[in-house]
Amino acid sequence: MSDIDLNLEDFSARVNSDLVGKFVNIASRSAGFIAKRFDGKLAACPANPAIQALQDKADEIASHFDAREYSKAVREIMALADVANQYVNDEKPWEIAKQEGQEARLHEVCTISINLFRLLALYLKPVLPKLAEAVEGFLNISPLAWTDGKNVLPGGHTIQTYSHLMTRVDTKQIDALVEANKQSLEAPQAPARHAEAQVHQENKTVTEETNFISIDDFSKIDLRIARIANAEHVEGADKLLKLTLDVGPLGTKQVFAGIKSAYAPETLVGRLTVMVANLAPRKMKFGMSEGMVLASSDPTGETAGLYILSPDSGATPGMRVK
Repeated sequence: MSDIDLNLEDFSARVNSDLVGKFVNIASRSAGFIAKRFDGKLAACPANPAIQALQDKADEIASHFDAREYSKAVREIMALADVANQYVNDEKPWEIAKQEGQEARLHEVCTISINLFRLLALYLKPVLPKLAEAVEGFLNISPLAWTDGKNVLPGGHTIQTYSHLMTRVDTKQIDALVEANKQSLEAPQAPARHAEAQVHQENKTVTEETNFISIDDFSKIDLRIARIANAEHVEGADKLLKLTLDVGPLGTKQVFAGIKSAYAPETLVGRLTVMVANLAPRKMKFGMSEGMVLASSDPTGETAGLYILSPDSGATPGMRVK
């Protein structure tokens, strides 16, 4: 195995630039408009040169996979991702959305973008099956088969609310994993006769250090499902996004969330999340924050590894989380 060169820096760059920047970004820039403006339903997809360009490459990509020339296949797919992104960049759905009387055009552009994304997901499925499975759930479709590339999603087809399919790789995360692996290889094993005593001591330590709360304490927190009705940058703020949350019968609430480094505002519109609805309003420099959206992060608390919580399909704004 001496001929294998695992370059983690190159791995990180390719995930961030190719998979997140080129592939996933296509869906994130279109799905929000489909959810917000068109109730999650696609328009009829017209004939389009970009879609045709992707469909025309199906046989060539399949031949690379059959010959186990995976690098050639992936290079072809990423070249097609450039074609798809060029379409989105040329059409600029975020600008069309601001123009009056352009609803039909916006619907068509976003539908074509989603279909381009679907074709790329199909071509990537042999090497990224788990990611393709997540895409199938998002697009609300049956497992992709190679022959599906000949068709597009029909008009009226409903897709699910978009949630992050993949996030950027942080070099700090890679460094931490490598260091942890080194330590696990170097750490001496405890003698078997001491194993039971060691486990007992660890359990005792965990018990002593855990700050438990009662069910009564937890019941004081009013957690609610909220739909992000609008998201925008906050002028002068490095970390904050201003979110307008639809909380059903509780009305709308304004929240400032420190998630700017992890999310572009347009990718959040239409998403469901979970918020603390009974948090005391807080007067901030940029306005009043009336709650808090819930998010998870890596153990170090770095914002590059930050993910807002998303409820399962079927949840609606205002539902209480228990």
